[in-house]
Amino acid sequence: MTESRRARVMTAPHQPLEIRDLPLPSLTAGAARLKVLYSEVCGTDVHLHHGRLSGVPYPIVPGHVSVGEIEELGGPISDVEGRAFRPGDRVTFLDVHETCGRCYHCLVTRQSTRCPHRKVYGITYSSHEGLLGGWAEALWMKPGVHMLRLPEHLDAESFIGGGCGLVTAMHAVDRAEIRLGNSVAVLGVGPVGQSIVALAALSGADQVIAIGDPTPRLEFARRMGATHAFDLAIPPSDRTTAVRDLTNGYGVDIVIEASGAPDAVSQAFDMVRDGGRIVVCGHYTDNGDVRIHPHWQINRKHVELRGCWGSDFSHFHRALRVAEKHAHHVPWREMVSRAYGLHEANEALAAVERREVTKALIDPWKR
Repeated sequence: MTESRRARVMTAPHQPLEIRDLPLPSLTAGAARLKVLYSEVCGTDVHLHHGRLSGVPYPIVPGHVSVGEIEELGGPISDVEGRAFRPGDRVTFLDVHETCGRCYHCLVTRQSTRCPHRKVYGITYSSHEGLLGGWAEALWMKPGVHMLRLPEHLDAESFIGGGCGLVTAMHAVDRAEIRLGNSVAVLGVGPVGQSIVALAALSGADQVIAIGDPTPRLEFARRMGATHAFDLAIPPSDRTTAVRDLTNGYGVDIVIEASGAPDAVSQAFDMVRDGGRIVVCGHYTDNGDVRIHPHWQINRKHVELRGCWGSDFSHFHRALRVAEKHAHHVPWREMVSRAYGLHEANEALAAVERREVTKALIDPWKR
């Protein structure tokens, strides 16, 4: 009789998630099986439930960033430093898999996050293919998946508290090229924006201005390192004036958009100084368009605009090191408002959608 594990399955957009038993994989060389400790619930999962991402092979097991404990290995596997993984190791993994390493994006432009062959745990694998999402009691690490061992002094709760938002923020802050003494505005105070605030402060920004809502998230952004915070109840023109008042009338050096709101992109152009830089990382799905004035907002201001899509192995690797060093004073762990059991996954999705929580986790062993 085939052994199985429980998983929460998203059968189709707008349908309640179901608990199903999925068979454990037969491990081949290079494969592994994890006991899931935590998997996060993020805005992407809400988009998946709304059917707003293309090419999703429903039914799926959601959960693309997770932490687990190795239960079994199909053969020797080593980490990037050459150390062998062993049963009992606490690990996370790069959720992007099957990046080809042969296409134009991988080899010429070196933009692996744009590889057309890439697949993503919890998003582009069907539940018919196995335990390939974190909202389950076990996870199948397919051969070639890049696992990372959690550092000795980093607890799983602190890392997954940052989770997808932390590794995305690593990429966004890289794209922003923050320098010591810069002024930075962060538009959006969800999980991604919170970690951008923290990393901007750690990068030496003199002013880190958080803009968003609701109020509890703004208050938490101050704990993450924001020097100033402005609520969306303040009209956009007044927010822009307030940001300019803080920067001697010039505007901030860098704006990082992490809200997913189209209007935030236009507002970023108004807040950034002449010759400044804007990074857009919040528009993972199509939330609509917005009017931009090329002369006044871009050309005349000599502004640089950069997109930011996904994360690669280096962002995960560095995020673990940063979290280990700074988790004692950056409250990633406290970003988790609540852990939900598999039986509460529908409730978790609804709470994230309504922004009742800053971060929700799935704990498959919570009864």
